[in-house]
Amino acid sequence: MPISSQQESYPVAQFRKTYFEECAELLDALQSNLELLSSGQEDDETLHAIFRSVHSIKGGAGAFGCTDLVAFSHTFESLLDALRDHKIAASQEIKQLLLRASDALADIVNAARLEQQLPPNFAADTSAAMLDALQGAGQAFEVPASSAAVETKSLSEQRYRIRFRPHTEMLKKANEPLLLIRQLRKLGVLSTEVDSSSLPALAALDPEAAYLNWTFTLDTAVPRGAVQDVFEFVEDDCDLDIELVEVAAGPVEAAPSDAGGAVATAVAAVSVAQSIRVDVDKVDRLVNLVGELVISQAMLTEQGLSLPADKYPQLIQGIEALAQSARELQESVMAIRAQPVKSVFARMPRIVRELAATLGKEVRIVTSGEMTEIDKTVIEQLNDPLTHMIRNALDHGIEPPAERAAAGKPRQGTIHLSAAQRSGRIVIEVSDDGRGINREKILAKARARGLVPAGANLSDDEVDDLIFLPAFSTADVISNISGRGVGMDVVKRNVQALGGRISVRSRFGQGSSFSLSLPLTLAVVDGMVVSVGGETFIIPLVAIVENLRPQVSEIHPVVGRGHVLALRGEYLPLVYLHRVFSISDAIGDPCRGIVIIVQSENAGRVGIVVDELLGQQQVVVKSLEANYEPVDGISGATILGNGRVALILDVARLHEIDIRGTAGRLPASEDSRTEPAKDMIHAA
Repeated sequence: MPISSQQESYPVAQFRKTYFEECAELLDALQSNLELLSSGQEDDETLHAIFRSVHSIKGGAGAFGCTDLVAFSHTFESLLDALRDHKIAASQEIKQLLLRASDALADIVNAARLEQQLPPNFAADTSAAMLDALQGAGQAFEVPASSAAVETKSLSEQRYRIRFRPHTEMLKKANEPLLLIRQLRKLGVLSTEVDSSSLPALAALDPEAAYLNWTFTLDTAVPRGAVQDVFEFVEDDCDLDIELVEVAAGPVEAAPSDAGGAVATAVAAVSVAQSIRVDVDKVDRLVNLVGELVISQAMLTEQGLSLPADKYPQLIQGIEALAQSARELQESVMAIRAQPVKSVFARMPRIVRELAATLGKEVRIVTSGEMTEIDKTVIEQLNDPLTHMIRNALDHGIEPPAERAAAGKPRQGTIHLSAAQRSGRIVIEVSDDGRGINREKILAKARARGLVPAGANLSDDEVDDLIFLPAFSTADVISNISGRGVGMDVVKRNVQALGGRISVRSRFGQGSSFSLSLPLTLAVVDGMVVSVGGETFIIPLVAIVENLRPQVSEIHPVVGRGHVLALRGEYLPLVYLHRVFSISDAIGDPCRGIVIIVQSENAGRVGIVVDELLGQQQVVVKSLEANYEPVDGISGATILGNGRVALILDVARLHEIDIRGTAGRLPASEDSRTEPAKDMIHAA
């Protein structure tokens, strides 16, 4: 079917949007592989992956008139091709040049996406350095003027004659000519001539050898690069000649090339798409509907428990089957929204390189846990907080090379960016081996600005928390990087808006570590239902280590800190829920109630004292921020099978609230918010 008949429902604007969406993914992959190359992984596969990203971006750029992007990526691609062929060594200078080229390519792509004009001679120094490297290695370089002219003009349907002669061993490498023909057919109108003159007699025929040659005539609106890319993986195993014969009479709308997977052509988008792009609002609605389905299923299960099994066996069996199907549906829907944090982490090395060069510092960034998955909406909001934290570590944390050497440290500082799942939450840490927090300086500046009373006696943790106060900065000089007091307080607000929290640990002279704790925000979690007095709470099952009823001899008081539980040679702090939330008629003696040992992010293992366990249940998480207001110690709410509302505990905060008690010593911005919890409990 001709492309022109397929394109009526696929306007060029839609192709353009798809192209730039996929460019973002290709740039992330390019950055990740360049980081591998910089760290010493110089194998051919890494170089091939880097080349494919640049080649794919270039392949679709010409169709949309992005001449600057075509020209720069062509130079970039030529340098990578020379590296792949081992005509240029992957020296440290070349690796740095590739990183600079990647940064420039990202800027050019972004400018093309926004239809913005770049400054004159943008990235000219990088292009010149790449050309110098090619010429220094004796590589001829031809500016693709004619190619660009063909690709960037208003594309009418063009006719290509393609002579394809497979080498004898091509089939032995699992390359199937029929698949290539099918791909060509998706690009336009294809006619085929087969040359079978090399076919031997049946007795001499090798079933694994290639004997047939083809001549194709293709009428298509896609650029030459898209035709070339069909044969990308067999170019070394065939003789290939692609000739532009003529321009056909009937013009059609331009179609972006399928440049190694960068942009699907019109027909390919219809017939072979293996993934689709869906509006996030539609996914949100689907998630909410699945949540309501799980609530309805829980209510049916609750009612089914009261029915005699001998009288209603089929009904009970159906309810159980519904529960299993609802769970599988929920897991599938949640997987749609979950994405690895790699897409955000991949942007940070460039920030480090550029800012380190500005500050005259030597810094490297090490990442781990990039494949940790988190909800897409959270990922989209992570970029700004992480950028602030990275800049803070570079400006305030990492010392200049000479200062580090004088302190006995390596001249090059290290920033470690990591992500992991802990206790049902995502924890992202930004740590550095720099100078750490100067608490005396912080406290002096806070007192000078009236942020802390003159006679207040603050602990180290409380002093560290002062850096999150609005309009607070320890920079001695105001610059375009820091000094105006609009950094870490912005980070804190952004993190809190996501339902998360931020904390800091530091040792003066050795470095600091900032930790972001974020909810998974998945709509359904497995939880333990517990009762305290007349109230019901949910503790996420992933946070629970064990449950027990202790002996009297195992409970010990600590002056000013409540009680601890002696458990197998370890002393665990106890948190009484009825005290935290002022619940009456609860069991105050842990030896008559139940102690649930949970794993807290910062405090390690903690014992939570409750009246009794009511059972394990899958529950739908409802946001308090969206429906009520944030409540300290509570991460969300749910509707149980009996129709009652139960609050989901934030186990890491409970211990901090219990230790703090009243908020007399902390800044006003950090005061406890358990009063709203009392209101919420009574309303429930």
